[in-house]
Amino acid sequence: MKEIYLDFAATTFTRPEVLKAMNPFFTRDFGNPSSLHNAGLKAKKALADSRQKVAGIIGARPEEVIFTGSGTESINLAIKGVARALKKQGKGNHIITSKIEHHAVLDSCRFLQENEGFEITYLSVDKYGTVDLEELSERITSKTILISIMYANNEIGTIQPIHDIAKIARESNVLFHTDACQAGFELDVNVQNLGVDLMTLNGSKIYGPKGTGMLFVKKGTPIQAIIQGGGQERGLRSGTENVPGIVGFAKALEICQKQKSKEAKRQEKLRDYFIKKLKKIPGVVLNGHPTERLPNNVNVSIMGIEGEAMLLRLNELGVCASSGSACTSTSLDPSHVILATGVSFEQAHGSLRFSLGLTTTKKDLDFIMQKLPKIVKDLRQLSPVDFEKLK
Repeated sequence: MKEIYLDFAATTFTRPEVLKAMNPFFTRDFGNPSSLHNAGLKAKKALADSRQKVAGIIGARPEEVIFTGSGTESINLAIKGVARALKKQGKGNHIITSKIEHHAVLDSCRFLQENEGFEITYLSVDKYGTVDLEELSERITSKTILISIMYANNEIGTIQPIHDIAKIARESNVLFHTDACQAGFELDVNVQNLGVDLMTLNGSKIYGPKGTGMLFVKKGTPIQAIIQGGGQERGLRSGTENVPGIVGFAKALEICQKQKSKEAKRQEKLRDYFIKKLKKIPGVVLNGHPTERLPNNVNVSIMGIEGEAMLLRLNELGVCASSGSACTSTSLDPSHVILATGVSFEQAHGSLRFSLGLTTTKKDLDFIMQKLPKIVKDLRQLSPVDFEKLK
């Protein structure tokens, strides 16, 4: 049975070209970049070259690129590091984020709120998952020090108006961080174009190695470390650098950004084709923005059915999809993202996310559509929820 993997928003495979770039630093050039001997200097050069490459891609200076162990760590460093540094300077203690952020953002903010006396505002979103810019402006106070709004949502794919948010933040003299983990493969991540002060990326969403991440920190941004130790990464991320991972991350980002226009168009065409087919099934509702969404994101709710039941049936056919964020897949609670768009509990519970990738073909999507209508019919007959009453 062929496996059809449609969960690229959860993680991607590592490209062969990326593995090839990484291999020498596992077995041959494996020195510690902090060592002064030749082996260490080779690793140090690879680290510097990778930093230069990433900086060039995102329009930053090399010293503004901090390598981390994941997107989650990068987000923690951005939010906690900036918040603590500015609070220490007496600048304020208020952070603004949205209700549909990744848990790395929400939990970091909640931790600061519950343990360190910070005030957090969680912005609402409209039915498409878009932040209200007017509400954002109104919520900024003299105590506001940081705004953290994701570039593109990992569950429903909605792309936020980052340029507009950055403009509001800049005019209010407030720092702006964006979680761009889902954007690194298909969207523009040039920080000059976006206007952000901090930006998070990670390797596992761009066909790079897992356990790699990056934080862009604009020069002059107050920030303090959340991990203490040997003082690597300008003192902001102590620990021996993961040289193979960093080399792989840089290579993956380079390839993705070179190919993003062509691949985004290909995936967007497949996405729209698939959504059109899915909506022919009675009771299927699209979640997220109809046009301002990631090229590879298809998130629908199938009314009258539990999303988990649908996933199990699809898995039996070799189809890998998701009912929301893989980071919370062990929870049976409905998606906080979809609930935030104002839909019913039942609609949120019936959500299903298909995220397309490099290997996705029209044939894969047609195979799913051959099987899905019958699965939906069978599951609705077994469901305690009366589908007819949900119409």
